[in-house]
Amino acid sequence: MHKAGFVNIIGNPNVGKSTLMNALVGEKLSIITSKAQTTRHRIMGIVNGDDFQIVYTDTPGIVNPHYKLHEQMMGFVNSALEDADLFLLVTEIGETFKNQDVLAKIIRSNTPVILVINKIDLSDQQTIRDKIAYWQNQIPRAIIVPASATERFNIDTIFDHIIEQLPENPPYFPKDELTDRSMRFFVSEIIREKLLLYYQKEIPYSCEVAVESYQEKDGIDNISAIIFVERESQRAILIGHKGMSIKKVGVEARKDIEEFTGKKCFLNLYVKVMKDWRNSDRALRQFGYETD
Repeated sequence: MHKAGFVNIIGNPNVGKSTLMNALVGEKLSIITSKAQTTRHRIMGIVNGDDFQIVYTDTPGIVNPHYKLHEQMMGFVNSALEDADLFLLVTEIGETFKNQDVLAKIIRSNTPVILVINKIDLSDQQTIRDKIAYWQNQIPRAIIVPASATERFNIDTIFDHIIEQLPENPPYFPKDELTDRSMRFFVSEIIREKLLLYYQKEIPYSCEVAVESYQEKDGIDNISAIIFVERESQRAILIGHKGMSIKKVGVEARKDIEEFTGKKCFLNLYVKVMKDWRNSDRALRQFGYETD
């Protein structure tokens, strides 16, 4: 008997979805920062065993759209609601589910649900018990697991429940595949993570990264990437005095890229202005967002 299925990870921004997925996959595939709305695409992580294949999908955090970009992000969430074999619904202590329509779709569906109450290391036993009771009332069929992704507490328990709930299917992907995304995609995500870490307020959310060229050579990869912003003032902030700010981003991104690829790399970063790209269908298509 072989089991295989799509486990779609859904939740509000900043509840630790990406940290949980990376812990379950065993690889850093999704951006992890303390800021909300870090995941913009559906990112697959594939875990194989002798008799199972789990295809995890990290979806963007659920938001109320303010830009066309947000609409596309919510499009990824809605498609994840339709093709899941299992929902991994991630919540945390003290938060309420922001989009009741999404929650209602999950409750109405017949798809199994594992509900993870994350970040319990930041709470107390009584609060955790109250939260478990609340979610048992909201989704009676759900398997509820209190956990801490950062501390890896109950990760094995979540994994065991996933294996139990997987349907019988042949593998969807070759056994040696880790993800459906290209190396260019992960390089752009690593760079974007540094922007989220090193810049404040609206700046990192106004940025998109595109890898212009990726040349693999013996011993070293040559990578050129463009960081797009919406205004000239943002470009100036990104570059910094005498280019020191963008240099720091490049140095830190290069370290993570080399760790991810296992090779040395030479990284060139450029900053360009693309006005109002978050509301442009053409720009969103260029950056890999599916638009109508």
